[in-house]
Amino acid sequence: MNPAKSRLEPGLYLVATPIGNARDITLRALDILASADVLAAEDTRSLRRLMDIHGVALDERPLVAYHDHNGEKARPRLIAALEAGQSVAYASEAGTPLIADPGFDLARAALDGGLAVTSAPGPTALAAALSIAALPTDRVLFNGFLPNAKAARRKALGELAAVPATLVFYESPKRLGAMLADAAEVLGGDRAAAVCRELTKKFEESVRGTLSELSAVYDGAPPKGEIVVVIDRADAGVSAVDDLEAALRDALQTMSVRDAADVVSRASALPRRQVYQLAMRLAADRA
Repeated sequence: MNPAKSRLEPGLYLVATPIGNARDITLRALDILASADVLAAEDTRSLRRLMDIHGVALDERPLVAYHDHNGEKARPRLIAALEAGQSVAYASEAGTPLIADPGFDLARAALDGGLAVTSAPGPTALAAALSIAALPTDRVLFNGFLPNAKAARRKALGELAAVPATLVFYESPKRLGAMLADAAEVLGGDRAAAVCRELTKKFEESVRGTLSELSAVYDGAPPKGEIVVVIDRADAGVSAVDDLEAALRDALQTMSVRDAADVVSRASALPRRQVYQLAMRLAADRA
């Protein structure tokens, strides 16, 4: 295959790359990779392999590494190329740039400088997981990676407990069991969820069940590969006094009075002061 080589308009092109299967790349992405004046990649080796697979020659064009650890140093070079009227293509290691990806600061710097930024959309683990998890997709909240520390992770989950949207997380295999255990305790063990692994790759799988069931599956048995966890939404927001008390009692099992009041106040659309006072009384009764 010989991708088209035509002069690109100056600007930053955010190029989505396959998350597993190399054939998932778009024809437009190949054209951009073949034509850009400068190439930048989160992982230059991965991009070179992808270009080799599809017959895209690098020739004498620069290929710049751009990732979390060198962004401050590499970004001025790429912005200078854009300001000089060149086209710059940036590719994530896998998936769509700016979705849990270091390209965010590069795109923001380009936009802040009045430079053109264009998306060449394509694969992303977020959309792929949602498409096979069999959970509602009319309202979705993407949360990226949760904190490593248990207390911080539980607090972050607590803040999401009453959100009326399907929750999506990226997670490492080593932390998956602990994350699911915390999610079962904080969000409720009977909430439906799916663990999607190695999407588009040879050993792709999607394991569905309640959070309690999935926690048991992965307890002490970390899987291999890239992980996306999709969790069903919370029940409808609380409004009646009995429901409000029940929601606060549940929240207080894992959160401080302040955090419980914040979470339940947002879910119930009630004044925080009213919810906080009730939380204080319930906490005192429990002491």
